[in-house]
Amino acid sequence: MPGLLSAVTLLGAGTQGTRLAFMWSRLGKPVYLVDKNPAQLTQAKREIDVLRKSAVAGPPSQWGDIICAPANELSTSVAKSWLVVECVPESLGLKRSILQQLGDRAGPDTIIASNSSSYDIVEIMRGLEVNHPENFVSLHSYWPPETPAIEIMGSTQTPSETISLLMQQTKAHGFDPFHVKRPSTGYIYNRIWAAIKRESLLTLSEGVATPAEIDGIFKSVLKTPKGPCEQMDVVGLDVVLDIEKHYAELRPGLPEEPRKLLQEMIRKGQLGVKSGTGFFEHGDGGKRE
Repeated sequence: MPGLLSAVTLLGAGTQGTRLAFMWSRLGKPVYLVDKNPAQLTQAKREIDVLRKSAVAGPPSQWGDIICAPANELSTSVAKSWLVVECVPESLGLKRSILQQLGDRAGPDTIIASNSSSYDIVEIMRGLEVNHPENFVSLHSYWPPETPAIEIMGSTQTPSETISLLMQQTKAHGFDPFHVKRPSTGYIYNRIWAAIKRESLLTLSEGVATPAEIDGIFKSVLKTPKGPCEQMDVVGLDVVLDIEKHYAELRPGLPEEPRKLLQEMIRKGQLGVKSGTGFFEHGDGGKRE
């Protein structure tokens, strides 16, 4: 790791920040978990303890310390970290603001990463002025440890040594790393998943099949536990729409029907699991069309 720095800082103690803290503490190194909400930090610490007790491969000889820190102590944690990862909500403005703050605080030996699923590091950094732009990368994870895939994407300024270091360290900490070799909105997996979502929505809008039929044939052929409609319900149809709008801005010519279908469902309050109804009903613990 660069210089004498051994810690990792995670900014945001939500679901992703919590699970990443578990992963990055596996080899005994300290992890700073930073959040402005003290209650969120307390909850995150409890969830990390649960993850450690249920670790499939068994606990290591020594877990790294989880150091919960308020947002006003960010400079202290960044100064001790070789890697800083932002895990804040998926807002381009917010992420730009956070990365600017991190760039102002970090030294030349600290890698700064965004966990964004929608925006690549080039898009987030556009217009920002930082001291070491070559140290900024995308580091997108899914649902660790159950889904250990992590996508590593730099920019034209990122040294190959930085990518190699991240590939090595993520693998050592239990991730399954993949190098995204060129800037790509949606990285690798989400680009493919976006096409599946979009075509499923188009199929629905044309009246070709129902959500249950689409999910049924999808699971029958690919042997997946969830179909695309159920998965969109879990993500939230409002979130799915925001992502679709972003793709449409970048790639003119995408069909409008999927977005129109989502807009109509959202207008009716059908957001998926979080509202109790979407493509399926979720309020009674069951699932029906």
